[in-house]
Amino acid sequence: METLVAKTIEKEEIESLNFPSNPIKSRTPEEQKALLKKLHDAEKLGNLFHNKIEIVFQDSEGLKEVNTTIWAVGEDHILLKKGVFIPIHRIVSIAI
Repeated sequence: METLVAKTIEKEEIESLNFPSNPIKSRTPEEQKALLKKLHDAEKLGNLFHNKIEIVFQDSEGLKEVNTTIWAVGEDHILLKKGVFIPIHRIVSIAI
């Protein structure tokens, strides 16, 4: 089985990416709840300690990885510095 590798990018490149409206995969309610908990934990670490985390997500061209701080978690998106957003339904994983 082929292992997919995420391309590491800078936060500033995210604004130029295209995010499809469809989710990358179907998550169970438990998986969605666990992801949201991790995102909120990362948000707290970002706001209190400016901790950077690894976010793996998929745009229209493939997997991307960015190491940055999450400033806010909304209903549909996470907010990074300088008003950069990533849709939650396109996030594959995060590592705190």
